[in-house]
Amino acid sequence: MACPYMNGGDPLPHRVTFMEGGEECQQGVNKVEMGFGQTYPEYLQLDKILTAQKLKSEADGQRVDDEHLFIVIHQAHELWFKQIIFDLDIVRKLLNNTIVDETKTLKIVSGLDRIVKILSLLTEQITLLDTMSPLDFVDFRKYLTPASGFQSLQFRILENKLGVKQERRIKYNAQHYKNVFNDEDLKALNTTEEEKSLLTLIESWLERTPGLKSTSEDEGFWSKYESSVNKYLRDLAKQAEDPSNTEEIKKQLRAEYSKTSDAFQSILDPRQHEQHIRNGNRLLSHDATKGAMMIYFYRDMPRFSQPYQILTFLMDIDSLFTKWRYNHVLLVQRMLGAKQGTGGSSGYMYLRSTVSDRYKVFLDLFNLSTWLIPREYIPMLSPRMVKTLSEHSNLSHSQSSESE
Repeated sequence: MACPYMNGGDPLPHRVTFMEGGEECQQGVNKVEMGFGQTYPEYLQLDKILTAQKLKSEADGQRVDDEHLFIVIHQAHELWFKQIIFDLDIVRKLLNNTIVDETKTLKIVSGLDRIVKILSLLTEQITLLDTMSPLDFVDFRKYLTPASGFQSLQFRILENKLGVKQERRIKYNAQHYKNVFNDEDLKALNTTEEEKSLLTLIESWLERTPGLKSTSEDEGFWSKYESSVNKYLRDLAKQAEDPSNTEEIKKQLRAEYSKTSDAFQSILDPRQHEQHIRNGNRLLSHDATKGAMMIYFYRDMPRFSQPYQILTFLMDIDSLFTKWRYNHVLLVQRMLGAKQGTGGSSGYMYLRSTVSDRYKVFLDLFNLSTWLIPREYIPMLSPRMVKTLSEHSNLSHSQSSESE
């Protein structure tokens, strides 16, 4: 059989060739010799970055090679945390307006997309430490005490800026998480607790979702949604009582109907929703939750396309943080077993308790699927609302207020 890449044994006449070096590729200048600005090492201050890996084991005369990897991984984490905080502040500033300029939502989407990509990188980056054996780690672990990742100021600042609520935190050795920081760091942490978090800003933004509430000119989404849910539930009840079903099937379908009806009632009834917030099961206000649901249902409308991307990226951020915490837990269990952490915590047992919904900032967005209804029941938009959701608004003729 002839080779498909050869023509009767001869090379194809139009094969790819590469240019060889000639005069054209050598036409340039050496700007370093000409004294233009800063060089690559100077601009990046590599003299500081690349000399910051000080091996304690080497200073003690017992160098452990894997300590170098351990330091580089954690330093890289801190650099990426800094970039995430930088991008997060830009996103928060854009959202922190009485009226969010919809022409700027692409920048919000891009910022969140970058954060998601960095977190994806970090979830994989931490697994590089798996190339180090537990015995190798034991050889230099004594030099780490009392240093601990729990003392990462940037990680706590990042949690606060995202919206991790203080009452939902797992205590560190039965103490407040701030107890490991000095006075200067505490000032920075207190500032992040006082300013508006991403969660707070997203909540306010969702509460202002266009078309959510009824007006004199148009019936709002929520009243239509309530009618659609009731129709959907009536149909479920009817299906459960279908004469062709056996008694066993009827019993099962009735139970499913009852559970589904209770779930929908928990979102249709504002009092039940508020009770869930008080119980810590939900974080977003009722209006914000309704706004998120409207965006979900009508994400194909031009005005909701990017908001839907924003909600998706927010869930991605939560998911990746959870994945990162989980990878960290597995790593610690592999390296330490049941030993105490270098900072004094219970180690694996403490970290395992942090991999839970308590640290999911946008938990409510994950739960929206509970109240989705089949497409055939989704309320039709009025012509006026279709027009509204097809036109973007901006701030060219409106005033906004920024607090940051």
